Amino acid sequence: MSPKRLTIMAAIPIAGVLAVGLTACGDPGSSGTTAPEDVTGEGCEPIAGDTLVALKDDKNLQASENLVPAFNADSADDAAVDAVNSVSAVLTTQDLTDLNKKVDIDRMTPMDAAEDYAKSNDLATGISDGSGSVVVGHANFSESQIVASIYKSALDAAGFEAELKDVGNREAYLPALEDGDFDVIPEYAASLTETLNPDASADDAQDPVASPEIGETMETLSGFASDAGLAMGEPAEASTQNAYVVTQAFADEHGVETLSEFADKCSGKASVLAGPPECPERVYCQLGLQETYEIQFGDFKSLDIGTSSKRSVVSGESTVGTVTTTDSALAEGVKVDPEPSDED
Repeated sequence: MSPKRLTIMAAIPIAGVLAVGLTACGDPGSSGTTAPEDVTGEGCEPIAGDTLVALKDDKNLQASENLVPAFNADSADDAAVDAVNSVSAVLTTQDLTDLNKKVDIDRMTPMDAAEDYAKSNDLATGISDGSGSVVVGHANFSESQIVASIYKSALDAAGFEAELKDVGNREAYLPALEDGDFDVIPEYAASLTETLNPDASADDAQDPVASPEIGETMETLSGFASDAGLAMGEPAEASTQNAYVVTQAFADEHGVETLSEFADKCSGKASVLAGPPECPERVYCQLGLQETYEIQFGDFKSLDIGTSSKRSVVSGESTVGTVTTTDSALAEGVKVDPEPSDED
């Protein structure tokens, strides 16, 4: 029997990207809270600007959301696992940020970006002995499609006939993967660990079992995955965690580079956090910022993780925005337009 799954993931990076809608928490752009009476400190008002910087998570609030291949156990033959692990061996967080920029900003297709990456990293070397077909699933957002496309390139180079398949969100694709409807998908270690935790429930979803250390997370995940009929490949260095961004102008004005420095200088009523609607109750989002860093915000704006949150910060509406560590806005030289473009 498949283990019980969380209806809402404990970790934001994937749950936020795949959020179906915001209606339960107010219209996009609306304030999710009013300034609580118990918020102390003056805080820091937003400062507009077109360049964003991520505040360093110096107390390791975020769990280990490393990219890791998840196989249907019956599909995990040695040649396929070796081919996909060759991707994990080279893929870094900076690589993934740059790949996201190529797709989201430079408008390359995920497959073209993946093929360029496979060629530049010589992924065809040292992998072979593959035969037959392999179906590589990807979730319904571009980063997953990019990594799945790199898996496809490596599998093709090993001798397999690989094809890509859009398999939707985690709640839909995990049962399909367990049933063998496709063979492998790029996953995120901590979120998958929380999802497969057989003891998880809505009541204890804020008490995660994943660790900030990827080795510890993988040890826990491997057992959960085996019980679910899955097999895990090797994790990549690339990790997509929550990141909290301010404008470069704000960072310069207040002299903040870390979340601890922000807590010391800017916790309080004037500070505004933008993020996905579930953020206030999530241990890796506002709840964790308060508990780990003692950061208080006077207001919260319910916006999607990434695009709308970034625009809220650069326009001067929010002090801090919730994105991911591989967001294309964090690539070198990228400027963020506060207004939607025709291509959005």
